Amino acid sequence: MIFLSLLIFTGYILFFPKDAVDAAAKGLMLWYERVLPTLLPFAILSNILIYSNYLQYINRLFAPLLKRLFPVSENGAFVLLTGFLFGFPMGSKNCAELLKCGRLEKKEADILFVVTNNISPVFITSFILCGQLKLPQLSVLSLLILYVPPLVLLIVCGGRERRRAEHRAAMTEKIPASGSQMNFKIIDAGIMNGFETLTRLGGYIMLFSMIASMIGKLPLSPLVRLILTGAAELTNGIGMLPASGLKPSVQYILAMAFTAFGGLSGIAQTSSMICGTGLSLKKYCITKLLLTMVSGLLAGCVTLLFPV
Repeated sequence: MIFLSLLIFTGYILFFPKDAVDAAAKGLMLWYERVLPTLLPFAILSNILIYSNYLQYINRLFAPLLKRLFPVSENGAFVLLTGFLFGFPMGSKNCAELLKCGRLEKKEADILFVVTNNISPVFITSFILCGQLKLPQLSVLSLLILYVPPLVLLIVCGGRERRRAEHRAAMTEKIPASGSQMNFKIIDAGIMNGFETLTRLGGYIMLFSMIASMIGKLPLSPLVRLILTGAAELTNGIGMLPASGLKPSVQYILAMAFTAFGGLSGIAQTSSMICGTGLSLKKYCITKLLLTMVSGLLAGCVTLLFPV
């Protein structure tokens, strides 16, 4: 099946070179204009904070409140905060980095890398709701639809591991953070790690933009092509909604489902973030499918209560 998929993809590039190149360029422009300037500075900063031991000062500001609300450790609070504020894939990346350097328990990381790996609120409100669907009035409800289910899952599944995570966090807090730990070697490593991470993301975005373009050539109904495109790559799928001819309520439900799932492109990017950590991609995929169904049902309820 893998060989057949590669063969079909190669055939698409050979027989439809203009479409393939245009799709690749579109994916790279999306990466260059939106993803790179948004995530690269924070990816670099996160690595510097984690490996210089200065992360504990950030945790002192935010962890006390987050630990009262959710069953997370000190460092788990950092993953939770960054995952929801800065968006995919920073949740899984920071979770993997903290796990690699022994600052996060494996069982806590198993939960956090799934529930924190979400699309950023800025992307949801600006691109999806305002730019594509023209439904800015549903911004708050949409964020609740997408963020409450994973947070509930965290509360349910993470409560059992809270004591162990706190014990581990207490041990890591004993590591002193001195000025000598902030040197150019750590900064250089943080910069290189950030560029490596974002370069991999750019490759996946380009690849799945081409796959989304290839799906458009398949002899299928427009609705099936739309769903397959959204399942493959989030941005391309949502970009097709305004011209789909579907009712605004159906467009909204599909947009929330696509966003909750994150696309196969998101799964591939997450896989690259957690490589070598032992975190389960299978569990991630199953959980994402469940969260997609929940968010889709909640979006349907919203369209009934607030007709669009």
